Amino acid sequence: MDAIHVILAVAAATFAAAVTFGKANAAPMDPAAINAAIFTGQQLPEGQSPLAARLQILLDRAGASPGVVDGYSGENMQKAIRGFEQVNKIPDDGLVDQMVWDTLQAMGSDVIVSYTITGEDVSGISAQLPDDYAELAKLDRLGFTSVREKLAERFHMDEDFLAELNPGTQFITGETIFVADPGPDQKAEIASLVAVKSQARLLAYDASQTLIAIYPVTIGSASTPSPTGVHTVNGVAIDPTYSYNPNNFVQGNNTEPLTLPPGPNGPVGDVWIDLSEPTYGIHGTPHPSKIDKTSSHGCVRMTNWDARELAHMVSQGVTVEFRD
Repeated sequence: MDAIHVILAVAAATFAAAVTFGKANAAPMDPAAINAAIFTGQQLPEGQSPLAARLQILLDRAGASPGVVDGYSGENMQKAIRGFEQVNKIPDDGLVDQMVWDTLQAMGSDVIVSYTITGEDVSGISAQLPDDYAELAKLDRLGFTSVREKLAERFHMDEDFLAELNPGTQFITGETIFVADPGPDQKAEIASLVAVKSQARLLAYDASQTLIAIYPVTIGSASTPSPTGVHTVNGVAIDPTYSYNPNNFVQGNNTEPLTLPPGPNGPVGDVWIDLSEPTYGIHGTPHPSKIDKTSSHGCVRMTNWDARELAHMVSQGVTVEFRD
């Protein structure tokens, strides 16, 4: 057993009692506390807790994305639990119960693991990006602006949560840090997608209409609504440029069309799934923590990692139905 796992084991013994008796909110957001957290029959405490963090990561592994892993219970967590229940044919109330917890245990044990930062992790970092689209259009790439942001996205984490798990970390080559382990991407052939506006969820089905994956999304707004009815996927672009058209919406004082360079911090993140309805698509975002917290310009917006996973499971002709 290496030194890191010794530290985790010792800390786990320290925190296990408090977590076991449903006092997860009293335990610090420590890697060992998260790995030791268990469900004891009580619902999740309000706010942030090790149990919520562990649940988020287990749900992510199971194909029921909670969005960013941040240790907070909330609407995206409830949607993920409900989706997990639907996939596993458990009564879907969006609440944790013993059946949900027991079924999730098939997703593994430790959800927080150690990771050593590499030279590749610290390379390719962009300078701070301006907000104005005209200024962004002058750049070569809209990349991550810090190693912390890059690693947080890689491990499906909120930046502040990553920092909280690693106090004093400088995020430089050779440092060993604690990160979420969301597991490998889902792999399946999706035949149809359903975007449910009232639930802010995207449901993915295979050819037998079996629910495969569930994602929290942002879908349109009152001023820029999403499409209605059934459409199809035209194609998939990874690391796309972004074509700004002021006829669709106006950003700042920009009244002329612009082409913004690719990158995860571009307006559509690093994935664009083009739909048969002109100008609409399913795409990533530079602000993963805001999924289902803000509105979109009519498209279906996802975290970059969820959009990448989905992009490798869809192909031209997949149907996309928008439901209220």
